[in-house]
Amino acid sequence: MESGMVSVDRWTAGSQVYFLTHLHADHLSGLTSKWSRGPLYCSRITAKLFPIKFPGFDLSLLHIVEIGQWHSVSLLSPSSGSSTAVSFMAIDAHHCPGAVMYLFRGEFGCTLYTGDFRWESTSERAQTGRTMLLKAMKDVQLDMLYLDNTYCNPTYCFPSREVAARQVLSIISSHPNHDVVIAVDTLGKENLLLYISRVLKTKIWVWPERLQTMHLLGFHDIFTTKTSVTRIRAVPRYSFNIETLEGLNTMRPTIGIMPSGLPWAPKAFRGMEKLSLESPPLLLHNRWHTGVTTSSTSSKTNEGSLSSGRHDHYIYTVPYSDHSCFPELQKFVEFVKPINIKGIVSSSACNVDPFYHFGSICRIQQASELLCQRLRIKRSEKVGVIDMKSSFGCTSTMQLGRKKRKRQISRAAIHVSRVRLLRRERQGVKIVDTDPG
Repeated sequence: MESGMVSVDRWTAGSQVYFLTHLHADHLSGLTSKWSRGPLYCSRITAKLFPIKFPGFDLSLLHIVEIGQWHSVSLLSPSSGSSTAVSFMAIDAHHCPGAVMYLFRGEFGCTLYTGDFRWESTSERAQTGRTMLLKAMKDVQLDMLYLDNTYCNPTYCFPSREVAARQVLSIISSHPNHDVVIAVDTLGKENLLLYISRVLKTKIWVWPERLQTMHLLGFHDIFTTKTSVTRIRAVPRYSFNIETLEGLNTMRPTIGIMPSGLPWAPKAFRGMEKLSLESPPLLLHNRWHTGVTTSSTSSKTNEGSLSSGRHDHYIYTVPYSDHSCFPELQKFVEFVKPINIKGIVSSSACNVDPFYHFGSICRIQQASELLCQRLRIKRSEKVGVIDMKSSFGCTSTMQLGRKKRKRQISRAAIHVSRVRLLRRERQGVKIVDTDPG
């Protein structure tokens, strides 16, 4: 896909249409209530929550993308000026309410942008998404995968959210005489709170803005803003710290639960007694100026502990993650089998470029290795022919020609487009493009 056509979670000028994966703040940098740069596509739930996040937004610019249905938009090719059709489908990302991934198809090929997502192997919603994606990609090769690589590191392997939710419930049940505060974002972790409420048969306190969100999501009788009716409170993550817990304990016994794991206790550091509660490192999202343009910046927390633990006199952490862990990412890449792959998180203390770990799965790597192998075979065959001729005498002109041909073969192997390599192997297309680097 050419630059200047589509942007995903990136809100600078220069694109014809814009796509939003979900309403977390790190995917909204540059998007304001005064937005006027072009049509904005999002899921139905995201559109429903939009007025809370952006009061006064021109809702005529919002276009709802129904999950599991093909949609199409006609765009202009920046290079040729001709009209080209882009088809796209939204698929449930199972990250937070309204979160979706986008599958794009057109003359440019097939591209999948996951946004933030978690597809657990035991999740029925994830299985529905896999079936939907498999059907949408039938008989089509995925050319480019933009992957949520927040935890693209073998260090990060945590349990399903169902298991982590039981860990949270166990902590609460073991403190029957304590108030409990649970750190959550302005959107997300609803299933955890609903599970706690259902099992303990209690309401959960939330702050007024969060209550409004809960009502829009259809939860009317479970959450409250009255502290007197429950001992369990969901509080904004930014207000959750040791000082706050110490202050609450001067009035009533109180524990805090951080359902995210954070970078305090990844597998590599289990067993440490003193863990830092400092803020996690800033994660920056890449800006892909060719193809699908992604978000500009992102601040994410790194969820990595394998089991719940107590890291302060008042605070418990539980590895309840809304991002896929490393084994889940690996299974996902094996499932979609892309030609090429790029991460949407470009720098972090915990992840690396997903191609480092999953390049062997990508078909671009397989095609490159196959071509290199064939070039080596051809090169050895040519050497053998020249060696036979040399027994009858070989002039210096022949030797120079042989060296020149070798250099040409070497340069072609370096500069040829790796995507075209695969298509050559599979479809017999002549290789004419070169990789710009």
